[in-house]
Amino acid sequence: MASKKKTPDQLRSARWFAPDDLRSFGHRSRIMQMGYAPADWVDKPVIALVNTWSDINPCHAHFKHRVEDVKRGVFQAGGLPIELPAISVAENFVKPTTMLYRNMLAMETEELIRSHPVDGVVLMGGCDKSTPGLLMGATSAGLPMIYLPAGPMLRGNWKGKILGSGSDAWKFWDERRAGNISNQEWNDIEAGIARSYGTCMTMGTAATMMAIAESIGMTLPGASSIPAADSNHIRMSGDCGRRIVDMVWEDLTPQKIQTRKAYENAIAVAMAMGCSTNAIIHLIGMARRAGQDISLEDFEKASRKVPVIANIRPSGEQYLMEDFYYAGGLPGLMTRIKDHLHLDVMTVTGKTLGENIARAEVHHDDVIRTVENPIYAEGALAVLKGNLAPDGCVIKPSACDPRFLKHTGPALVFDDYPSMKKAVDDENLDVTADHVLILRNAGPLGGPGMPEWGMLPIPKKLVKQGVRDMVRISDARMSGTSYGACILHVAPESFVGGPLALVRNGDMISLDVDKRTISLDVPEAELAKRKAAWKQPEARYERGYGWMFSKHIKQADQGCDFDFLETGFGAPVREPDIF
Repeated sequence: MASKKKTPDQLRSARWFAPDDLRSFGHRSRIMQMGYAPADWVDKPVIALVNTWSDINPCHAHFKHRVEDVKRGVFQAGGLPIELPAISVAENFVKPTTMLYRNMLAMETEELIRSHPVDGVVLMGGCDKSTPGLLMGATSAGLPMIYLPAGPMLRGNWKGKILGSGSDAWKFWDERRAGNISNQEWNDIEAGIARSYGTCMTMGTAATMMAIAESIGMTLPGASSIPAADSNHIRMSGDCGRRIVDMVWEDLTPQKIQTRKAYENAIAVAMAMGCSTNAIIHLIGMARRAGQDISLEDFEKASRKVPVIANIRPSGEQYLMEDFYYAGGLPGLMTRIKDHLHLDVMTVTGKTLGENIARAEVHHDDVIRTVENPIYAEGALAVLKGNLAPDGCVIKPSACDPRFLKHTGPALVFDDYPSMKKAVDDENLDVTADHVLILRNAGPLGGPGMPEWGMLPIPKKLVKQGVRDMVRISDARMSGTSYGACILHVAPESFVGGPLALVRNGDMISLDVDKRTISLDVPEAELAKRKAAWKQPEARYERGYGWMFSKHIKQADQGCDFDFLETGFGAPVREPDIF
């Protein structure tokens, strides 16, 4: 562990409280107004608890209580905790998509930290966009920080069957559309699929991003997969409070942890977990905040080397995150891919990753497989490129029907979600299982905000015939709990005139996942003619946050951050003046 470097007079919060002047008199008198005494803050680190709890976020419902557990730990370690609420970005309820507001959370987090008298930060998140949003903002702020993951909910249950959030919803919805499930059974599934507070318990975006936070060294070992309702989660919260105080004295900042090697570790871990496709966008955005130039090529390299060994839905068939935790969790998984990891990187513990996992074990070889017995021989994700996606697109081959890994079929194109939804419910739709469904104008600008519309529903006509997968292409994202032959994040997006905008019904589209190619089989001269005739759609926003979003959002292959928030944009922000 690093030796203590800071002295009390070097604490950042001392700028607010220590000087013998009128302004600091105001700070001291106002904190005393809330009942604090000098003994609470003098010579003690002030710790911000950035809490994304809200009444409408079921993933974070327990944070109202966990924040008190963190405070207890901070007090025990000799710090002063202050809770700073932040936007909750509740995945289930925020429309059109929480992705529209990930960068808002990042901005809010950065400014909360910078503007308040704090020395270190505990970030409380877990619901999909909260993890990258919090980490991006706090990384830019640069103070010592530790991430507290919300943890997955308990496994679902219906008629003795184990239900997984998202994945089973999609599955049983198709069965209902096919007439195989009654209304009462559907209602019972609704009541049984989400049994406790916490995030999705499949290997969706929430579980993926919490694990990525751990794999870049920003959580306590094993913290990312503790079930939210497990008492270990309460103890971990107290540990976070105690540890962040020491991190302040050690001056252990994110810049010392979030190296390129750390992000390479995160990519390797993501591949082994059977991660959400959303991991690519968020990891690129997070890495660039840390000054690390991670790109699609880094994912492609790892994809060829690191097999999927976490047998968790939707890539796996049976197990959920609760099983993953009791099987050894992320430390156990990392012991099995050590050859693909940089074990010398620093973590929030003040120890290296290698030291953190030295005693980790795997307790269930079917939940966390060996690399010799993977559930998929290559990584969870593959990056495809070609004339349909010059800047790349993403598929999750570990979660789709293998027969679609090499496929050619005619396009069936939709320009918006309502027309697509209407068409797929039409049992007279002229469509076969070989068709390639395309939804466009659903990317960062077109969505707006790149909603999770990429898992297009199978046409009802085909569902009744027993079809459960087909190739679908979009510039949208999809939920990490989803599955199927969905090709996503097509860049550049159709809304800005990317090649996806030029596809017409009946055009042949070919993909070859092994060769990492995707092509629109139309002559270049014809595409040039279509491009010349293409017209830019109307802007989605003319004022407010949406207008700012539209002016500054980057494309999917670049992490969808705002251009002015990336580390390389302008000089570093100075400490605030105090007069």
